[in-house]
Amino acid sequence: QVQVVESGGALVQVGGSLTLSCVIFGLHFEDYALAWFRQAPGKEREAVSAISWSGSSKYYEDSVKDRFTISRDNAANTLYLQMNGLKTTDTAMYYCAAAPTESVAVIPRIAPNRDDYVYWGQGTQVTVSS
Repeated sequence: QVQVVESGGALVQVGGSLTLSCVIFGLHFEDYALAWFRQAPGKEREAVSAISWSGSSKYYEDSVKDRFTISRDNAANTLYLQMNGLKTTDTAMYYCAAAPTESVAVIPRIAPNRDDYVYWGQGTQVTVSS
């Protein structure tokens, strides 16, 4: 059984930093592309960042480019999202998700389709206060 467990969300002030982590159990980690999505109250869930199985290809949503960094440790079955220069508009529930590499390609300028991601975590809350 696959388990996706996010952690690292917190309340921080504008300009602060956080690192989100996501550990996935029960699958062969390197067979999956991974992504972070977020959903703010009253809004659609949107893709924030994605990374290919090898880490060689990454996607970032325009508003987080140059502030967020996605990475993965395949030996530890862990996905990360380093978030710097946080803004109030980053406030949301952040979700980790996995998609089989045969079903999806991570392309830097193309937002991942959430329907391609088959395994999801319960989310970790990030709140940025002014």
